[in-house]
Amino acid sequence: QNDEGRIVDLYLPRKCSATNRLIPAKEHGAVQLNIGQVDEAGRYTGEFFTFALAGFIRQRGESDSCLNRLLHEKGLLTFSK
Repeated sequence: QNDEGRIVDLYLPRKCSATNRLIPAKEHGAVQLNIGQVDEAGRYTGEFFTFALAGFIRQRGESDSCLNRLLHEKGLLTFSK
C-alpha cells in the first residue's frame, strides 16, 4: 500500500512495442529506448517517446525494421528522398 492507502503493484510488465507481447521480468534480451524530442535548433525539449523491443524481435534480427516502422508511425522518421 502507498501513503494514500491504495494497493499498488511493485512490478508493471512491459509490452513489446512492435508485437504487443508481454516482456517477462527475467528476459535479458529486451531493450527499452527513449527517443528524445528536439526543437528546430536541435535542442532537447524534455519530452521523449519510449519504445520497448522484446528479445524475440532482436534475436530474429528484425529490431531495426521494427524500430523504423514505429518511428514512422509516430512521425519521427520519414522515408522521402
